[in-house]
Amino acid sequence: MAETQFFKRYRMEIPLGEFPLPQAVLPEGYFWREWHISDLERHAATKFRSFRDELDAEVFSCLGEYYGCLRLMSDIARQERFLAHATWLISYACQDEFPQDCGTIQGIGAAGESGAIQNIGVVPEHRGLGLGRALMLKSLEGFLQAGVKRVVLEVTASNLIAVELYRQLGFRITRTMYRTAPIEESRL
Repeated sequence: MAETQFFKRYRMEIPLGEFPLPQAVLPEGYFWREWHISDLERHAATKFRSFRDELDAEVFSCLGEYYGCLRLMSDIARQERFLAHATWLISYACQDEFPQDCGTIQGIGAAGESGAIQNIGVVPEHRGLGLGRALMLKSLEGFLQAGVKRVVLEVTASNLIAVELYRQLGFRITRTMYRTAPIEESRL
């Protein structure tokens, strides 16, 4: 019988419209790509590159494999409450280089109800530049445009950088949960 491990996670939420959100700003060389269904694989590939070596790939095994990310992204995009305005991709282009995708976020929600950020990921080589903050602000702006009053997300408690970012943006912890995941045999 496989052993299991427990991961502490927080549910965090922010009320929208109670205070102005700063504008989402990207560093030089980075640009926004709004949601289009033809970019589904680009979002999945960016999500995979963002999570494959991270703790969340252990918590959610689908994040540790490309096809798992593709299935997850496809499931999110097919949801009735999928919000294109809260779903973004960040790409980077340096002079003669072909642009590379380096950040992704997805949102679901409905006007007057709560929305949820499904995933936010920045690939490791582009971290520390404010891209996560920019993705969050751009997504929250999209939720506001859709008339969503409150946005929630879940985060693994040990991801201290993400938890602090969300707090700085106005999110508050509303619930602590524990998620189980099997321990891989190679780790026993």
